[in-house]
Amino acid sequence: MTFPWLTTLIALPALGAVLTALVPSGRGTLAKQVATGFALLTLVVGALISIQFLFDVDMGVESETYEWIPELGASWALDIHGISLALVALTVLATPIVALAMWHEAEEEKRDPKAFFALLLSVEALTLTAFLSQDVLLFYVVFEAMLIPLYFMIGMYGGPQRRYAAVKFLLYNLVGGLAMLAAVIGLYVQSVDAGNPSFYLPDLVALDIDTTTQWWLFIGFMLAFAIKAPLWPFHTWLPDAAAEATPANAAFLSGVADKVGTYGMIALVLPLFPDASREAAPVIVVLAVISIIYGALLAIGQTDMKRLIGYTSISHFGFIVLGIFALTGQAATGATFYMVNHGLSTIALFVVVGFLISRRGSRQVDDFGGVQKPAPKLAGVFLFAGLSGLALPPLSTFLSEFLVISGTFLRYRPAAIIATLGIVLSALYILWLYQRTMTGPVRPAVEGMPDLRTREVAVVAPLLALLLVVGFFPKPLTDAIDEAVQPTLVEVDVDQPEPLAPVAEHVEEGTGR
Repeated sequence: MTFPWLTTLIALPALGAVLTALVPSGRGTLAKQVATGFALLTLVVGALISIQFLFDVDMGVESETYEWIPELGASWALDIHGISLALVALTVLATPIVALAMWHEAEEEKRDPKAFFALLLSVEALTLTAFLSQDVLLFYVVFEAMLIPLYFMIGMYGGPQRRYAAVKFLLYNLVGGLAMLAAVIGLYVQSVDAGNPSFYLPDLVALDIDTTTQWWLFIGFMLAFAIKAPLWPFHTWLPDAAAEATPANAAFLSGVADKVGTYGMIALVLPLFPDASREAAPVIVVLAVISIIYGALLAIGQTDMKRLIGYTSISHFGFIVLGIFALTGQAATGATFYMVNHGLSTIALFVVVGFLISRRGSRQVDDFGGVQKPAPKLAGVFLFAGLSGLALPPLSTFLSEFLVISGTFLRYRPAAIIATLGIVLSALYILWLYQRTMTGPVRPAVEGMPDLRTREVAVVAPLLALLLVVGFFPKPLTDAIDEAVQPTLVEVDVDQPEPLAPVAEHVEEGTGR
């Protein structure tokens, strides 16, 4: 019997959450140490699993299936492929970084920090389960269950309107979850009618569902994922949550947890409902383009730094959804790659903004100015994180954005052309934010601002290093993603357009495309 790597990956943060919650009150430092230790151990296991797929080293990682509710045909079924691998790697990396970033933020909230760290590990375990699940009922259960710890993380720690933001987050996502529940039940009924009651994803993909039924089921799943992503016009909960949650919490929410929505679109919606996906693709592409432009325009006008980053995420999620529903291999690979890169970039931005807020005591842009003089390292890291947000070459965000735009251009040229305006707008909101906060005369309130500390360098250095390294050497990850994307597009049964020009051999070898 092979070692259950995937179950172990989920069990570690779950166990860590329980042990962190059991730490006696008043022992906040011990709770943080326990939680961070389990997050780092999960990162090690995730790295070992990744090695098998990225570098073709046999670590004994295989799919795992155990009986859960046999009367319903539900099972604890886990598997990993290129799409889920990318997001699993992002999750296990982000969790210890967010834990270290939150090290002092929780204490500043005048609350026992153990609650936040226990909740963080529980969200990690649930998120990993969603990315690895091959059982639709299991996926739905964890999709809904992660709302509970996220609700408390937002509502207990953050700004003055955190309870409002938490309730809004919960209500929006519960509506989507109820629609998805109805669709899950309908999907199960289809399997019963076919004589094979099951929630196992490959069994459900093999069902012959008529187009009308597909449409109803598609709407249930897609509504839940569009809210989670979030996609315009279901997006309004995200800026409030991003603004009122702590920066570290907002980083995990937008950088990792929300990727469950876009993962569900490409890993569940496309293969389960191919006919409806093909017919709905033009509408979804339009909504994605609106998200790109709308999010970017509203980001430009923000005076709250965290709310600004929240709107940038709406714009970036638009690029991801655009790549998924362009229904080309190049765009779909780029969309999955974009999920990872957006996570790294957004987490870096939120974390650095958190450093600024903790020093100044304000999240308003106008309360800063001239920070680069007293804190040049902090300003430099802020600029690096910002440039990754606007996809500057050779950072990895550039390649993912390029793949999405070029892949979309093969099928939806007007959408791709309009979406490029989002790239121009991203330069405006990032560079203007940097100019207003880091350059110019030094404001009296920031004259004595301390520069980056050792812990803070340890938090942001891995993120920035990965954005640079993956930008130069993306091939292992893009190859793994592409290997999983192609069968998904085969299920959707769309003709793949030919590239506009043949790819030179040396370029192909260098990028994996």
